[in-house]
Amino acid sequence: MDSAPAPTYRFLPCSLGLSWAVPEPEPSTLYPWRRASAPGRVRRAWVIPPISVSENHKRLPYPLVQIKSDKQQLGSVIYSIQGPGVDEEPRNVFSIDKFTGRVYLNATLDREKTDRFRLRAFALDLGGSTLEDPTDLEIVVVDQNDNRPVFLQDVFRGRILEGAIPGTFVTRAEATDADDPETDNAALRFSILEQGSPELFSIDEHTGEIRTVQVGLDREVVAVYNLTLQVADMSGDGLTATASAIISVDDVNDNAPEFTKDEFFMEAAEAVSGVDVGRLEVEDKDLPGSPNWVARFTILEGDPDGQFKIYTDPKTNEGVLSVVKPLDYESREQYELRVSVQNEAPLQTAAPRAQRGQTRVSVWVQDTNEAPVFPENPLRTSIAEGAPPGTSVATFSARDPDTEQLQRISYSKDYDPEDWLQVDRATGRIQTQRVLSPASPFLKDGWYRAIILALDNAMPPSTATGTLSIEILEVNDHAPALAPPLSGSLCSEPDQGPGLLLGATDEDLPPHGAPFHFQLNPRVPDLGRNWSLSQINVSHARLRLRHQVSEGLHRLSLLLQDSGEPPQQREQTLNVTVCRCGLDGTCLPGAAALQGGGVGVGLGALVIVLASTVVLLVLILLAALRTRFRGQSRSKSLLHGLQEDLRDNILNYDEQGGGEEDQDAYDINQLRHPVEPKATSRSLGRPPLRRDAPFSYVPQPHRVLPTSPSDIANFISDGLEAADSDPSVPPYDTALIYDYEGDGSVAGTLSSILSSQGDEDQDYDYLRDWGPRFARLADMYGHP
Repeated sequence: MDSAPAPTYRFLPCSLGLSWAVPEPEPSTLYPWRRASAPGRVRRAWVIPPISVSENHKRLPYPLVQIKSDKQQLGSVIYSIQGPGVDEEPRNVFSIDKFTGRVYLNATLDREKTDRFRLRAFALDLGGSTLEDPTDLEIVVVDQNDNRPVFLQDVFRGRILEGAIPGTFVTRAEATDADDPETDNAALRFSILEQGSPELFSIDEHTGEIRTVQVGLDREVVAVYNLTLQVADMSGDGLTATASAIISVDDVNDNAPEFTKDEFFMEAAEAVSGVDVGRLEVEDKDLPGSPNWVARFTILEGDPDGQFKIYTDPKTNEGVLSVVKPLDYESREQYELRVSVQNEAPLQTAAPRAQRGQTRVSVWVQDTNEAPVFPENPLRTSIAEGAPPGTSVATFSARDPDTEQLQRISYSKDYDPEDWLQVDRATGRIQTQRVLSPASPFLKDGWYRAIILALDNAMPPSTATGTLSIEILEVNDHAPALAPPLSGSLCSEPDQGPGLLLGATDEDLPPHGAPFHFQLNPRVPDLGRNWSLSQINVSHARLRLRHQVSEGLHRLSLLLQDSGEPPQQREQTLNVTVCRCGLDGTCLPGAAALQGGGVGVGLGALVIVLASTVVLLVLILLAALRTRFRGQSRSKSLLHGLQEDLRDNILNYDEQGGGEEDQDAYDINQLRHPVEPKATSRSLGRPPLRRDAPFSYVPQPHRVLPTSPSDIANFISDGLEAADSDPSVPPYDTALIYDYEGDGSVAGTLSSILSSQGDEDQDYDYLRDWGPRFARLADMYGHP
């Protein structure tokens, strides 16, 4: 193997520091552990200076250094080295001749991978014993320019506004070099190889910053610039690399928009709105879609009423003229508009002004058949409540805007939910054709709404719709009435008790209702002497006694008047029962009932009475139908043989009085104990009589109970007739509630409907109002 002779280094034994060896023509031997002559000197360590070797060395193996020990003769010392590059990765890069101590390089070095190696050197005798302490051997790899510089990006991008001044920063190019940065091998320099003409950009050779060098950037001329960049090491004289720089020029509003024509002509139909009429074309050199390009249009003159508007088409940048308010051919046939255009972004101060920044737009109005017009829509009017048929409401007429066309207008209803109105087709005059019910569901807060149509006779015809709102004025057509109950009781002592509270109601709405005025009828002078009425509030008054009057029922005639215009007045009778007073000024328990009872029925009791009446009448009519076809002898024969007294079948159940005429409970004692005299231990006054009692009425004596069961039927019939004729008891049509009275009774019905001798005095026509179930009975018993 050919190899260059290794340099021999002499180590000075007197020094512990690193000794740099000087190559000699012939190697020399170094004895670094030789003892010093001076007494007391300590042996110094074996020290070897760093050894430099260039990377990429091609002649291998290459001797680096020779080490020796002076402890033994040549050939009696064994040398060895350890560490990275020997017995550690990367292995076998270095080796040593174990007898001569020469160190060799066996592989090509790459400083960019490993820039230095630190080894340990050993000296042993032939027996393997250590002759010297281990020492360090450092090998430094010297850099060569074996790496090209590299740009961090293949393409660098930058942006700059057009018209930028010189020196404006654009972007920065960056590169690296893997060689030793402490040497010129990594000293980089940047340059621009190509950028076209004119040269508008420069690059800093040290930093790579790209800047403008002169004015003239115009996006409308050149929008993108492509530059070729170069970087070189060795301060620009070594290896090189290239990259690209793409510089985009951003738009500024340096071009004003211009109309393509000095005048535009368009046509628009009358009586329509929200339609496009035509387009205004403009040109702008700035970047499409940017605020520097988007056009905004303004109508400077010719549209005082704001009937036109111009909006921008975002795709074409054209101005679209549209009608926002209906045009009228009869009022104006042509419009001359002056329109200007600007960009959305403000124009640069130094930009040239547009030559066609304004234009004229001529719009001709086309005549069409217009729909009739209601001068007042909606039309509001009022009418009195309960207006009779034929009452005039209003004249809802329309006019035809087409003054140059002779047309007739006809009128009709489109919406009249109650079919209340009648419209004259020729004139539009509206009147009522029937009375409108105040309870109509189509009356909303006192207003009734109808829709009227006006139709011309053009081809094709046009229709107008008008809304008619009618206020139904409240009139005072109802007099006030006493609020239930229409009766009550008072303590007979004037200075005791709270009195009787009276209330009034009125079907009319304000202001035709309260406050109400309560008054004792002045035509009955005794009322004012014995009774007094005092107003409590707008709807109530209090009745009191002035003097002590007899106990029993008293009928007071009252006058009630509302506050309407004109006022309405009603005369009404109030039933007042004067009773014996208790300690607290109220009636004693049972006193009012014993006096004939002026206490009326309440609403709940009245409902029960009416329901009971309906059920009872159905039973009575069915019983009457059955009895009509049975003879009197048949009835008596059925009674023959009856083993027990029929009176035992008459049971005592709860009783309920009739209406206002029923002032006493039904005196069933006439049937139960006809011969028992009434208790007269104390006089409670004469029993009150019904208003229909004749002046010649004479009370009937008590009847004697028949001794034979066969006479019971006649006894009952006579008793019912006597009860119907007695004005001191309820009338025959009083609703009574009967309950189950046992099985097996063969007696006839006790209903007073049979007390009359014939059916000719009974009126059954009212049964038809009760529904289809009672209509059949009305047909059987009613008038033909």
